Amino acid sequence: MSALVAAPVLIPLATVLLTTFSRNQPGLQKTFSFVGVLAFLACALVLVQQAGAGADLRSAFGDWPAPFGIEFRIDRLGASLVLITALMWLASLLFLLSDADTGNQHPLLLPLLHGLLAGVAGSFVTADLFNLYVWFEIMLICSLGLFAMGGRLDQLDGTFKYLVLNMLGTLLLLMAVGMVYAATGHLNFDALAQAAPGLTPALLTLVLGTLLIAFLLKAGAFPLFVWLPASYHTLPAPVLALFAGLLTKVGVYAVLRTAGDVFAPAPELLMEALGWIAAATMLIGVLGAAYHWDMRRILAFHIVSQIGYLLLGIALASQAGNAATLFYTIHIILAKANLLLIAALIWRYSGSYDLRKIGGLYLAHPALALLFAISALSLVGIPPFSGFWAKLMILQEALAQGRVVWAVVALLVSALTLYSMMKIWLEAFWKPHPDANWRLPSKTRLAPAWVATVGLVLVILWISLNPQPLAAYAQAAAQTLGAQ
Repeated sequence: MSALVAAPVLIPLATVLLTTFSRNQPGLQKTFSFVGVLAFLACALVLVQQAGAGADLRSAFGDWPAPFGIEFRIDRLGASLVLITALMWLASLLFLLSDADTGNQHPLLLPLLHGLLAGVAGSFVTADLFNLYVWFEIMLICSLGLFAMGGRLDQLDGTFKYLVLNMLGTLLLLMAVGMVYAATGHLNFDALAQAAPGLTPALLTLVLGTLLIAFLLKAGAFPLFVWLPASYHTLPAPVLALFAGLLTKVGVYAVLRTAGDVFAPAPELLMEALGWIAAATMLIGVLGAAYHWDMRRILAFHIVSQIGYLLLGIALASQAGNAATLFYTIHIILAKANLLLIAALIWRYSGSYDLRKIGGLYLAHPALALLFAISALSLVGIPPFSGFWAKLMILQEALAQGRVVWAVVALLVSALTLYSMMKIWLEAFWKPHPDANWRLPSKTRLAPAWVATVGLVLVILWISLNPQPLAAYAQAAAQTLGAQ
């Protein structure tokens, strides 16, 4: 059992070593990479099955008893996020085998990606606040390498912006971890949950508020989101899909784990502030998306906007709100990442990410139009797609608590999201291509990209047409939060 609990970290770390040692043998390196991800996926499926049985999976390293040892704990929340991480990693590796904006296949690309996977998985399974900080740093280091790998001026500029603002979050997080330890004498999640009721309301608000600010910066929430649209568009498509689908969601997970679990019930003042931050994040993000014409920038701003929905679910501070947050997280990882991968296919077929320079794809490639439509309608929340069920869960709980303004903002943002998706549809698919001599490229290597995007669409459709299993799992996961 200890090996199983540690496997989400040990497997990607072992894959980092194997892909690094085989960096001069591309074929062998890719083989190691896929074997590692498939092993990670198999482990994730077992963890979901085990956690779904009701008992948390735990492992304390070095035989040190809690709360002194380094502990991994996997509950339903962590297991489900490990599984969606595995699915996204498999889709991105498949997409890397294509020629749809996959960038420079640097020998260290795969080791850095698997290092990033270790950081993401470690964040989801750690049961210690300081080690959560460590996994955030591993993600930051690998992310900076992936940003700078191409060496283009815009990529180096994006690297600098990403570094500066995320280092601010790092310093805040380290400061907050120190404050928590000074106030409680503990960093283990269970020990913190037991010590939190003994803190004065003012001290609890201070230490938890500092933690949340650091996590909100990592998540890309308003007004700390400017690093995200300023840097993400410089990444190759499969790397961008991973960043969009997972990295900001780790920040949201950290907010949910601390405010909705470890320190639950969180001070009302913080939850009230979080709700208004969520509303502003939704609105500012979608307005930024409406302004741009580059598909990558449009979708990058929608990353920000959708983070607002997740934060709104947490701000409701209830089991129903937490369940809605988990359901929405799974939905948005799939929909947003797939839209970015589909945008890369649009780029490969039409020659540009700029909507003003492309068109005619509906007649030239109707299957691509169908893939985009399914993912876009899910993002918007049109019934019966997965986004509809996710937003319905959040809106029902918001209205049940009398949070009418927050619910109205969420509905308005959905309408503006529909505008952005219609903008892409009309410009890329419906209008004729501005170049009368344009034709679909004759020589492409896109079969792996199609396998990845179609696979993600099938998962989206399964959730859309059969939402009850995921909703029930999310509700069961929410019931255990804050119950240490």
